[in-house]
Amino acid sequence: MSGMIRPLLLSLFVLLLLPSPDARAWGRQGHRLVAELAEADLTPRARAEVDALLHDEPEPGLGAIASWADDLRGTDPGEFRRTSRWHYINARGGGCDFDLVRDCPDGNCVVMAIENQLKILADPSQAANARRDALKFVVHFVGDAHQPMHAGSRPDKGGNDFQISLRTDIEPEAYARNRYADGVMGTNLHSVWDYYILANARLSTPAYLERLTALPAPDAAADNVPLDWARESCRLIDADQLYPDSHRLDSRYLDAMRPLAERQLRLAGLRLARVLNDALDPAP
Repeated sequence: MSGMIRPLLLSLFVLLLLPSPDARAWGRQGHRLVAELAEADLTPRARAEVDALLHDEPEPGLGAIASWADDLRGTDPGEFRRTSRWHYINARGGGCDFDLVRDCPDGNCVVMAIENQLKILADPSQAANARRDALKFVVHFVGDAHQPMHAGSRPDKGGNDFQISLRTDIEPEAYARNRYADGVMGTNLHSVWDYYILANARLSTPAYLERLTALPAPDAAADNVPLDWARESCRLIDADQLYPDSHRLDSRYLDAMRPLAERQLRLAGLRLARVLNDALDPAP
């Protein structure tokens, strides 16, 4: 082995051992796709309520605020720490039969976060800024609940501790660029689902939105039951063999998993629209 290659491989091995930052489910593009899919299905009254709540935002629309709950990591670290457990749920007893008393203490899980924030959003007596933030949380967390790595029972923190050596020419996200060497990304399974599966489609967000909109609408049973969404996501992990046999992956895994990821995005968009319509345009 040459003198140059040996240090490079050693560096990559060290990178694989480093703990990763909290992964951002679906990444910015995925969350924006869920939001924009939902926005297209809002009732006129719900859309007007959304526009009113977001009228002071730099960019209009749900897509622009879809990653706000993740962005708190940089803009408001204290608030991010307070809400960090709202992004996921883990079945501490194993399996996918989540117990909210056991698995969601004090309401700190994605299931109860969605339900609690929907109550604030639907209550016109709440302060406008509280309802605005509730809208932002709901848009994000419905997406999170449909990312299988955010609802599971394995002891690897939703794939964050399942290290992956990914051969890819996809440009890493900014925070992870120091883990990319010689065409190999030192990452983890959660981040593969968060970013690389969608990125490997190499589509702009408008093009991806058109692609997802053209997909047949999946069966959206349990439309307004976040606990059931989490159970569905959890069951996908084993049923669809999301965990690979090897820790070395390439585009074949990304391409094989993409149809499932796209179905989950489409399903999340449908369900997000329905809970927003229920909250902002309730039936008489």
